[in-house]
Amino acid sequence: MKKILASLLLVLSGASFAAGGGIAWDRFPKEKMSDMAALQSGAKTFVNYCLNCHAAAFQRYNRLRDIGLTEQQIKDNLLFATDKVGETMRISMDPKQAKDWFGATPPDLTLIARSRSAVGMGSGSDYLYTLWRTYYRDETKATGWNNLAFPSIGMPHALWQLQGERRPIFDTVMDHGHEVQVLKGWEQVTPGQLTPAQYDETVGNLVAFLTWMGEPVAAQRYRLGVWVLLFLAVMTVFAWRLNAAYWKDVK
Repeated sequence: MKKILASLLLVLSGASFAAGGGIAWDRFPKEKMSDMAALQSGAKTFVNYCLNCHAAAFQRYNRLRDIGLTEQQIKDNLLFATDKVGETMRISMDPKQAKDWFGATPPDLTLIARSRSAVGMGSGSDYLYTLWRTYYRDETKATGWNNLAFPSIGMPHALWQLQGERRPIFDTVMDHGHEVQVLKGWEQVTPGQLTPAQYDETVGNLVAFLTWMGEPVAAQRYRLGVWVLLFLAVMTVFAWRLNAAYWKDVK
């Protein structure tokens, strides 16, 4: 039993390190999950920048009506790989070729926000929000990019034209008698099409859409849960008073 627990802890710690890369994750702005405009903007960014290499094969285009888009808007603005809104979000890239180009097949993103959480680090949304905001140029890598949240990442920076090129600035501090590098900030090397604040907003919207896509009925489930708890609270009062009436003559 001890060996099994030790193995599980090793696996969990390894996954956390691989996903987190040793840096703290920024907190994803959760209020975007109830902002339809943010979700629609995230869907636009996803289709234009992510759906070229990554599929979302468990999501259908017509499900985007749940975030306030009409079927005509979906057809006019988001259908690039198909002409049917009932189709799933697949891509035409061959997985074998993708593995040869990138070293690994780009993962399906339907459930990516639910699968990337790590104990002690944060949710999958926090991870994605940090990932897209910690890219930097690294000419030693095949793609020309590296990432602080996922060191030696095989995915190039698809949003680099929006963000521009940045360089991380580190401070050297002592930790338990050892020198460690701590991220101090970022230096903008070349400007992007968006300001830093606009880019963070765009990334937040994209992550909101990816989070929504992992569980489109989450908001409905939360609302239903509130009503269920209220119903149980009221029924508890009735049951308590009914029980008192039944037993009032019992000594």
